Amino acid sequence: MSEYNIVLSTDEYTVVSEYVPEVQKSDQYQSEHDLEKEFILLLCGDQEHTGQGYEYLRIRDEKSLILNLRKQLEILNNYQFTDSEWERFFKQSIAPSDEGIVEKSRRIQTDHIQNLKRDDGTTKNIVLIDKKNIHNNRTQVINQYIADEGTYKNRYDVTILVNGLPLVHVELKRRGVPLKEAFNQIDRYQNDSFWSGCGLFEYVQIFVISNGTNTKYYSNTTREGHLKEINESTRRRGRKTSNSFEFTSFWADGKNRIIPDLVDFTKTFFSRHVLLSILTRYCVFTSEDLLLVMRPYQIAATERILNRIEVSTNYKKMGTLEAGGYIWHTTGSGKTLTSFKTAQLASRLGYVDKVLFVVDRKDLDYQTMKEYDRFEKGAANGNNSTAILTRQLGDPNARIIVTTIQKLEIFVKKNKEHDIYNKHVVLIFDECHRSQFGEMHTLITKSFKKYHLFGFTGTPIFTVNSVSGKNPTLRTTQDAFGDRLHTYTIINAINDQNVLPFNVDYVKTIRAADDISDEPVQGIEKEGILLAPERISLVTKYILDHYDQKTFAGTSYNFKGRKVSGFNSIFAVASIPAAKAYYNEFKEQLRISGRNLRVATIYSYAPNGDDQNEVLLDMGSLTTDGLDYTDREFLEKAIQDYNSTFNTNFSTEGDSFQNYYKDLSQRMKNREIDLLIVVNMFLTGFDATTLNTLWVDKFLRMHGLIQAFSRTNRILNSVKKYGNIVCFRNLRKQVEAAISLFGDQGACSTVLLRPFEDYYNGYEDESGKHVNGYLDQVKRLLEEFPLDEQIVGETRAKQFIALFGAILRLRNILVAFDKFEGDTTLSERQLQDYKGRYLDIYQQLKKPKEKVQITLDVVFEMELVRQDEINIDYILAMVAKYHDKNDRGKEILVDLERAISSSMNLRSKKELILQFIREVDSSGDVDLGEDWRKYVDEQKEIELEDLISRYNLKHDETVKFMEIAFRDANFKTTGTDIDKIMPPMSRFGSNRSHNKELIIEELRKYYERYFGL
Repeated sequence: MSEYNIVLSTDEYTVVSEYVPEVQKSDQYQSEHDLEKEFILLLCGDQEHTGQGYEYLRIRDEKSLILNLRKQLEILNNYQFTDSEWERFFKQSIAPSDEGIVEKSRRIQTDHIQNLKRDDGTTKNIVLIDKKNIHNNRTQVINQYIADEGTYKNRYDVTILVNGLPLVHVELKRRGVPLKEAFNQIDRYQNDSFWSGCGLFEYVQIFVISNGTNTKYYSNTTREGHLKEINESTRRRGRKTSNSFEFTSFWADGKNRIIPDLVDFTKTFFSRHVLLSILTRYCVFTSEDLLLVMRPYQIAATERILNRIEVSTNYKKMGTLEAGGYIWHTTGSGKTLTSFKTAQLASRLGYVDKVLFVVDRKDLDYQTMKEYDRFEKGAANGNNSTAILTRQLGDPNARIIVTTIQKLEIFVKKNKEHDIYNKHVVLIFDECHRSQFGEMHTLITKSFKKYHLFGFTGTPIFTVNSVSGKNPTLRTTQDAFGDRLHTYTIINAINDQNVLPFNVDYVKTIRAADDISDEPVQGIEKEGILLAPERISLVTKYILDHYDQKTFAGTSYNFKGRKVSGFNSIFAVASIPAAKAYYNEFKEQLRISGRNLRVATIYSYAPNGDDQNEVLLDMGSLTTDGLDYTDREFLEKAIQDYNSTFNTNFSTEGDSFQNYYKDLSQRMKNREIDLLIVVNMFLTGFDATTLNTLWVDKFLRMHGLIQAFSRTNRILNSVKKYGNIVCFRNLRKQVEAAISLFGDQGACSTVLLRPFEDYYNGYEDESGKHVNGYLDQVKRLLEEFPLDEQIVGETRAKQFIALFGAILRLRNILVAFDKFEGDTTLSERQLQDYKGRYLDIYQQLKKPKEKVQITLDVVFEMELVRQDEINIDYILAMVAKYHDKNDRGKEILVDLERAISSSMNLRSKKELILQFIREVDSSGDVDLGEDWRKYVDEQKEIELEDLISRYNLKHDETVKFMEIAFRDANFKTTGTDIDKIMPPMSRFGSNRSHNKELIIEELRKYYERYFGL
C-alpha cells in the first residue's frame, strides 16, 4: 500500500460524527483571565487534568520565540544547525524582510520543504511542517506574548505554535462581550504589530475568536481582506475583497450541530489530530493568493468519500453502488471547493489511476475549470474536444480531468475498447440532480469496470420530486449513485450563517371577478393573458418602481477594489416570447423616464420547456441552434444593445455566443449589469455574491424553485441580509413544499423572513418572550435620547449605540417591504440627526488611547450607516435647489450641515463644502458642477502648498506622495515613504518622532478631506 494511502487513512475522522456537549460547566462568573487559564489547561493539562497533548511555554518576546523555533525545527528534521546556517536559513527561508502574509502562507501551504545551504556547500531539505505524518509535528502553547516594536505595544492572548511557528492565534473575550469584538481586536493587531520585528506572526494561518459562549474560526486572508475593505492602513495593500466577520465559521460535528462553547470547541477542533489535519490537508491556498479553510461539513463530506473509496477498494466492491454515493450540500455551501479537495486527495491515492470531474453543460465546464484553476493552477486538465479528452484519458500524468457529460458520452460511444475502462477511476458528478439519469448512466456502468461513482447536489431527486424517464430504475439520486454519504441542508446553512435567508413577496397581477372561487383551475393562466401588453407593462413598471428599494441602490460598498452601489437582480420569465416582450417594455419605459438602468437578456433553445413542470430547469445549450428565425433575430439585436453599452463585439454565431455568455456572466458577478432577463439560463450553477433579488414571472417548483431562489442568498457583507424574491405568480404553496422537502418540515420559519408586521410591531419568539419591533425601538429612542438633550457618560453612550444599532438593523430589513415605503415613524431629519450623533461618538472613540475604550463593549453598525450615504451630487442638488429659489437664509446651511454630519464620507469635508456654498451664495449665475470641480482643484493645491511650507517638507516628494495616495486610495504611513518627505533632521533627535506623527496627522486630514471628490 502506498504512502499516500497511509496519509489519507480515515481511521480517525477530522470531524467527529456526533458530539455530546460538556454538561458540567461552572456557573460562576468568569473573567477573561479565567477563560484564558481554563483554555490553556484544556490544551496542556496539569497533574490533575489530562490535556490535549500540547506543551506550554512561557515565551513573551521575539528572541525567545526564535530560539524555540530553531530548537523545534532541529527536532523535526533531526539536524543541528550551526549558528551561521541558522542565521542564513532564518533570514532567507523563514523571515525575509520583503515578505508578508501571502508569501508566508504559501510557504506553509505549498512550499513547506525549504533548502538549507550548509556550511560545507551542500544542500539539505528542511521541513517546516510534516504533511506526510502529521503527528510528527510538535504543538506548543504560549500566551500574553508582548509585541513592542509595532505602531502600538500589544499583548496577545493565546498562540498555538506548530514546530515553533505561530500558525494559530486565539483571541478571547469574557463571556457577555460581543464575539465581533475579538474579530476587531485581531484587526487592530494587524494594524499595529503582527508585521513588527521579524514578522513571525504573519505565519498565522487560522484565527480563532471566542467569548466563551460562542467560538468561531477563519483564515488569515479573511482578516486581511476585511482590513482592506474598510480602507484602513495595512502593511501591504492589494486587491480589496468583501471578506468580513460574516465569513467566520462555526465548528460542528458530522450531524451539523454547531459546537460553540469554548470548552467543547477545544475538545474537538483543538484535538491535535483535528488541528493538524486542517492545517496540512484541509486548507487551500488559491492561485489568487487567498487561503481557504474548509468548513466542517466540507471536511466531513470529503472524508466520507475517501473512506468509501478505501473501504470499497479493500472489499473489491468497485463498479457497484456500494463503491459510490452522493453528497447533499445545499446550493451556495461551497460544493466546488469540497469537490476539488476530494478530487485532489483521491488523485493522490496510490491505487487510483484517474479522477474525472463531470459537469453537464459547457458553461459549467468553463466555470468549474476557472474555479479549479483558482484553487490550484493547472491542477485540473480541461478539454475543449473529445479528441483532447481521449488523449488525457490515456495520459498517466493527467490525474484530474474536468469534462462535460456530453463529451464523456461521445468518448464512450466512439471508444469501445479503450484502456481507461480497466483502470481504477473515480468519477465525481457536479449538480448530479440533473445529469446522471438515463442513457449516460448505463453507458458508464457498462463500460468502466473498476469505478467509484459520486455525486454532489444541492437538491437531490427523491421519489416525491422525481420525473419520469427512460429508465424506471434510475428515478432518484440514490438509484443512480447509492447511499447518501453526508447532508448539509439549507436549514443548516442558514443556521450556521453560511447562506442568507429569503424574503419572498407575492405581487398579484391578475384580479379575478368577485364571484370566482380562489381555487386554482387547470389552464386558467393562459399564455395570452400572462403576455397581455397591459400586464407586461404593469409588471415592468412595478420592477422599475421598486428596483432601488429591493436592490439597495442607495447603498455603497467596496467590491473588488472599487466602490459600487447596491446589488443586482435577475428576472426569470416563463418563455422566450415573454423574455422578448419584457425586454422591449423595459427599453421603452427606461427611454421615457430617462433612467439609466443596464438591462440585458439571454436565452437559447431548450426542449421540454413546459412551464407547468419546472422541476428541472433545462438550461438549454450554449448555442443558438434550434431557435426560430424571429427569436434569434431578436436576440441578435439585444446583443447589439449590449455591445453598444460595453464596447464589445458579440453575436449569436457559434463561439461568439458562448463568449457573450461568459462576458455576461462575468459582468453580472462584477456588478456591471443591473437586471438580467432569462428564461432558464443563469437560474442554476451561477454564483454572484452581488446578486440579491430574483423577480419571478414563471411557474417553479421543487428543486427548480430552490435552485432559482438560491441565486440570491450568497453572503457578501453585513448590508446584504437576505435574498429578495418577488413573485408575480402565486407560488406560496410551491415555496413551502420545496422548503419542507429540502430542509425539514419546520423549515419555513427559518428559511423565510418573518412578516413585515413582526419586524415593525414586534413578536413573541419560540420561548414566549416579546421581541421589540421597529415601533418599540423608535419610541424608546425618542423618549430616552431626545435630540435636544446631550448624551453624557460612557454608560449612556453604550446604551445609545446599542439601541440605534438595533434600529439600523431593523430598517435594513424593513426597507425591502413595500409597506415600509414612506414610513415617518422616524422622520428623515430625525434619522440624519441621530446618525450624526452616532458618528460623533464613533469618531471620538475610534482613535486608540491608553485608557480602556467603550468600543470594546459595543459594536458599531457602520456599514448600515453607509446605506443612505449622502454624497457630493446630493449636496450640490440641494445647493442648486436653494440657489434657484434665491434662498440665501440660514435654512440652507442648517439643512446642509445636518446632511453632511450624517455622512461618514463627507464629515471630513464639511468646512470645504460650506466655504464653497458661501462663495456660491455671493455669486450670480453658476454652473455648480464645473464651479465645484474648479474650487476643489484650487483649494487642494493651495492647502498642500501651505502644508509643505508650514512643515518645511520636500516639495516634489510630498506632491508625488499625495498623488500616489489618491491614485491607490491608500494613505500609507508605514515603511519609509513619510521619512523621504520630511525635512533634514537627526534621526535620533527627541523631536523627530513627535514631528513625524504631527505631519502624518496633518497629511491624513488633507487626504480624507479631498479623497473621493
